[in-house]
Amino acid sequence: MSKKIFGYIRVSTQEQNIDRQRVALAPFNIPESQIYIDTQSGKDFNRPAYSLLMRKLHRGDLLIVKSIDRLGRNYKDVIEQWRIITNKKGADIKVLDMPMLDTTYYKDLLGTFISELVLQVMSFMAQMERDALRQRQAEGIAAAKARGVVFGKEPVALPSDFDDLWPKWRGGELSAREVAFLCGISPRTLYKKTKALRSRGA
Repeated sequence: MSKKIFGYIRVSTQEQNIDRQRVALAPFNIPESQIYIDTQSGKDFNRPAYSLLMRKLHRGDLLIVKSIDRLGRNYKDVIEQWRIITNKKGADIKVLDMPMLDTTYYKDLLGTFISELVLQVMSFMAQMERDALRQRQAEGIAAAKARGVVFGKEPVALPSDFDDLWPKWRGGELSAREVAFLCGISPRTLYKKTKALRSRGA
């Protein structure tokens, strides 16, 4: 079986551009059919293109990614996948942004140890950076809430003429659907908005 070169590209959302990763892979002349692209978070490896890539990757093949976080964002999972690819499948990996993460250069025991050590350090640092970012975001949200900032959708307000519609609804002159239509909201929202009024018998 001839050895093949594969490329893997991942972006988190449809809005993100894959061109930067494509340009990085271009010098290796990888056939388009052997470049696998996921538009999905890197929190785990349950991704359709990556799963298909793993079925196509065989001993002696080479997988190229631009950076280690394109492979995944959870450092424990990245290390596990690295070992599956290099040890279980017997394929090579080249990470373009980190030349030391290139198993085509390190075939002896010491080289493999150095490569895996660098991988663990890089992945661990990336994980720590993400954890710190989430912590800063949580602290920022807590501080904003303390200042009175309200998150989420702005609550729907009843129109100013609702005071005229309310007694007509209570008296049976108008139905809930008609009142909701006149207020520009759904009957369900109307019932939620007027729950307190009904409980007081207003």
